[in-house]
Amino acid sequence: MHHPAPDLRPRVLHLAQPVDGGVARVVLDLARAQLAAGLRVTAACPGGALAAGLRELGADLRHWQADRSPGPTLPGEVRRLARLIDEVRPELVHAHSAKAGLAARLAVRGRVPTVFQPHAWSFEAVGGVTAALALRWERWGARWADRVVCVSEAERATGLRAGVRAAYAVIPNGVDTTRFSPAPAAGTAPGGSAATSAEEPPREPSVPGDESCPLVVCVGRLCHQKGQDVLLRAWDEVLGVLPRARLVLVGDGPDREALRRQAPSSVHFTGAVADPVPWYRAADLVVLPSRWEGMALAPLEALGCGTPVVLTDVDGARESLPPALAARCLVPPEDPTALAAAVTGLLSDPPLRAALGDQGRRHVLSTHDVRLTAERFAALYRALLDTADTGCDAPAAAGGTAELVPSECRESIHS
Repeated sequence: MHHPAPDLRPRVLHLAQPVDGGVARVVLDLARAQLAAGLRVTAACPGGALAAGLRELGADLRHWQADRSPGPTLPGEVRRLARLIDEVRPELVHAHSAKAGLAARLAVRGRVPTVFQPHAWSFEAVGGVTAALALRWERWGARWADRVVCVSEAERATGLRAGVRAAYAVIPNGVDTTRFSPAPAAGTAPGGSAATSAEEPPREPSVPGDESCPLVVCVGRLCHQKGQDVLLRAWDEVLGVLPRARLVLVGDGPDREALRRQAPSSVHFTGAVADPVPWYRAADLVVLPSRWEGMALAPLEALGCGTPVVLTDVDGARESLPPALAARCLVPPEDPTALAAAVTGLLSDPPLRAALGDQGRRHVLSTHDVRLTAERFAALYRALLDTADTGCDAPAAAGGTAELVPSECRESIHS
């Protein structure tokens, strides 16, 4: 009887929570590239837009029920994940963001090569006792990551300053430069031929005002991290100089209603959108006033579309920009006056905006194309799998969670 030859291609398990925003886009881009390269890709997540996208790509999708934040559900989440890993039998586990990184490292404990990608450090997202507990966990849990992948040197430096001693790799974020590209010339399709109506890019609902009114766009989850409240405080100063300017907040999130109450009539809320590209292309300027990041995707996407940006000088921002933009387009975080000055200065200078947008597009093509990101991850995976095959420096498997986690960290896991 003929038996099919075993499939010797390595299997990668991506584990993600949250399932939207930048984390979901990174996972989808990596899964797409890895499937095209011939890897066997399995992904586990709690559902949502990420699951839908993975299903569309043809990845082997597994449901892993997990809340976004640590809490009393964590032990059950870890047990379910351990069973899932036993079923999938991956050669490598890649855990994305703090919650998945916590659960994955507790479930795997060094038995399978493990990559942890924080997508910004958990201890920056919280304060007080919770931040201290998150930091203790990251210091302790680093021993169960064969690599901690940071998206910027600044993110790595933040981890080192905080005492997270790990085997680090820095792989900058990338974006699809075909999708995130300038609008085709009128009457021309992206490939250069005459466009039909079916080929024209989708149009978002119109914003009050006319095309002569300066348009500022902010794309991101409406939450404390992204700093839209700071932008709204700056917006009053912008209107004092440019009273016809309009601001569009693209996205949804827990702070939506609070931001609506703060916003003047010149601010438009889109809610969640399937495709932000039309907004990037329509904008005169894209602003991201984040309080912390690893390396945000929205500025890279905007620059890919040829639109200049103004960013707060948090982790990854300076590294995501070419020198000319870093000199002109970075402001201190939580400084509405500096933010307003940068925005009004660029809105008042169309030739400068055009020059910066062109430089930004060329920078993204050379440095932040998602294909470069995928190649860097492929090289990292190969190195880890080769090490695992030779048995060099392989972490020893250990016992149950209670014995593995120091007492000062157990509170953070179960709280």
